[in-house]
Amino acid sequence: MTRLPGTAKTPGGLYAAPSLVWLSVFFLAPLAIIVAYSFLTPGALGGVEWSPTLDAYRAIANPTFGKVTVNTIIVAMGATAITMLIAIPCGYYMARSEHQNILLMLVMIPFWTNFLIRIYAWIAILGNEGFLNDLLLSLGLVDQSVRFLYNRGAVMLVLVYTYLPYAILPLYSTIDKFDFSLLEAARDLGASKMSAINRVLLPNIRGGVLTAFLFTFIPIFGAYAVPLLVGGTESYMLGNLIADELTKSRDWPLASAISMVITLVTTLGVLLLLRANGTSVLGGDDHEAAEPAGEADALGAAR
Repeated sequence: MTRLPGTAKTPGGLYAAPSLVWLSVFFLAPLAIIVAYSFLTPGALGGVEWSPTLDAYRAIANPTFGKVTVNTIIVAMGATAITMLIAIPCGYYMARSEHQNILLMLVMIPFWTNFLIRIYAWIAILGNEGFLNDLLLSLGLVDQSVRFLYNRGAVMLVLVYTYLPYAILPLYSTIDKFDFSLLEAARDLGASKMSAINRVLLPNIRGGVLTAFLFTFIPIFGAYAVPLLVGGTESYMLGNLIADELTKSRDWPLASAISMVITLVTTLGVLLLLRANGTSVLGGDDHEAAEPAGEADALGAAR
């Protein structure tokens, strides 16, 4: 682009400077502190002693920490899978609906209420003297209160409720841009409804599905408040373990090492997302060939 005579060239780095400072102060610096602390010796009364060691990472190999990690993965994967199974049909329905604005507002309503208040609302519903148990007892379906709270199922239920909007919104945004005539073409060519969805719709909204998965899995993997309030000993997660190491054991290096494990897992997920979408985002050939590829998908679904 030709610059007009007499105009000064504005340095691009000047515009990027505020964001670089922000990232350096509030992201890179805390991350560097966590990395450094994970290789230090815990202090007698908390804090750290500046003596390098790998004891914190050796402690992670303890079977107790392994059990918590496995439980965290089970809860995170299970809650994410349930969330995705609910979010995909919801996003599809919203994209095809004539009342998109109303449905979007309904999805956003939970954000108008404080996060902790919503968790305590579930405690009031699922507690031994909560709404659900009172209803079952009044209907004569049970003789005594059912233990709905303080187990892995309660944690997964509240996590799904909490992070469902984070999955619905990117899926709706992606599906809304999809050319639904491709589904009709696949049906006209003899494909069943499920075959058309599996072989035409889902491959074309892959980016939205991956984004929704990461937006759900990453915060669930590091969840703290939900397992603490509605979970029991069997639903102890890595977020709770980090808090206990900081506040009870006061082992800052071990808490930092566990935080690094969570950071590495979430970073790996982001890299997988970038790799999956790298061709379509960075390359121009895929964008230009989107329509022929869609027609090929429709033909393939009919076979």
